[in-house]
Amino acid sequence: MASAGVAAAAPPERADLAAWLAVIAGNLGALMATLDISIVNSALPTIQGEIGASGTEGTWIATAYLVAEIVIIPMAGWLQRMLGMRTFLLVAAGLFTVFSVICGIATTLPMMIFGRVGQGFTGGAMIPTAQTIIAQRLPRSQQPIGIAVFGVTAILGPVLGPLVGGWLTENISWHYAFFLNIPICAILITLLLVGLPHEKAKLHLFRQADWLGIAGLALGLGGLTVFLEDGQREQWFDSELIRWMAFTSVIGFVLLFWGQATAPRPIIKLKLLLDRQFGSVALMGIVLGIVLYGTSYAIPQFLAALANYNALQAGKVVLLSGIPSLIMMTLVPILLKRIDIRIAVASGLLIMGTAALLDANLTALSSGPDFTVSQLLRGVGQILAMLFLSQACVRSVPPEDAGDASGLFNAFRNLGGSFSLAGISILQDQRMYFHSRRMEESLNANSEAVQSYVAQLGRAVGDPSAGMRLLSGQISAEALTMTYNDIFWIMGVGAFAVLPLVFFLRPLPKGVEPATVH
Repeated sequence: MASAGVAAAAPPERADLAAWLAVIAGNLGALMATLDISIVNSALPTIQGEIGASGTEGTWIATAYLVAEIVIIPMAGWLQRMLGMRTFLLVAAGLFTVFSVICGIATTLPMMIFGRVGQGFTGGAMIPTAQTIIAQRLPRSQQPIGIAVFGVTAILGPVLGPLVGGWLTENISWHYAFFLNIPICAILITLLLVGLPHEKAKLHLFRQADWLGIAGLALGLGGLTVFLEDGQREQWFDSELIRWMAFTSVIGFVLLFWGQATAPRPIIKLKLLLDRQFGSVALMGIVLGIVLYGTSYAIPQFLAALANYNALQAGKVVLLSGIPSLIMMTLVPILLKRIDIRIAVASGLLIMGTAALLDANLTALSSGPDFTVSQLLRGVGQILAMLFLSQACVRSVPPEDAGDASGLFNAFRNLGGSFSLAGISILQDQRMYFHSRRMEESLNANSEAVQSYVAQLGRAVGDPSAGMRLLSGQISAEALTMTYNDIFWIMGVGAFAVLPLVFFLRPLPKGVEPATVH
């Protein structure tokens, strides 16, 4: 009895300084990687102008990063086991710095895309390892602290990105949105060297990799993304490039499924999707990515094009969604214990869908304040949806498959973001043309009212010949506004469409600590 009492009174296990430095390093790497997903969004109009890219081509600057992340995240666990945690992160941080410099000095679109792909590969590798460090280096009693810190990191990165990129663009130069990573990486490398022990590499795992799956993942997703991004601009199958990209995508997915059937440990365990709950989580993850990345991209573009906002002003509007998110992160332990997962996910998707529909009522005179309510709602919705879907992701599979499930969920969420940016590019071309033609068809050049209005416009600026040019500008502004309304409407309806899937979710086990997932 005495011994039991002494054991009960013993102080809880505590992590040492090196462990906390490792956790800080992991979170710093994840912050840098998530920050760079959206750091270009508000600065994109400026970057496009300087490197000679059109509006639709500019979406590649954001999409390239996401596609590379989709490929690397499922591979992160294997690379970590093969190289050792510290070596893996040191290589990733070093290469991330190199690719950031390439982006910063880029003068052409291909050079920028090359740098962004490299950033995505190396930055994406650092995101899942942050949770691995928390799970391995912190005792169970302190893991909720690490999870909360990582949750703040995961929220801060995407919402701070447009603000930081906007401030640097307006006050220094857009190049420093990428050069900023140099000092951060220097700090990260120092923390890694101090906080993580060296592990012997297991290079024999290199031969055991699912190379068919890796090649298939890269070719399939890369080809599909080019197909979606450039299809509209290249007139789809009239273009040899699009035909080749369709062929590449098909070959890639064939290799991916071949790897599923033949590899001892496939790069992605697609069979997990056969589980009813995990399959539902994956589909909702795609929609979550569509809404999250789609809105953070579309809002700055709308404000730049129609409200003449600079990069910093647009970044401040995007940051609004982070305020309720950070407040709610303090309630994470209570939320996980008190709220049924089905209610939480349904509420999150409902709120995010409502926020998107609020943004589907814009006018050509709309500006930043018109996004305030929707952005605050979006911040609440994304915490509920992302937090509980992440937990449902690993609770829906056996413990030994939790890592694969987390990687697959992250890949699907980023895939949703990639689809969103590609879809926005297509909609901007199609719906802009559609709305412009419909308005032009409604205006009869011989109508006295039209002629009087054109003359009035010309007199207003003191140049009678400018009337038609001003009318054309008004039509373009209205058509662009209606196009963005269509984009937000589709995202809102998409969030509502997957709501019934919450009935396939099972409640989280009572008394179980939150899982370390992103």
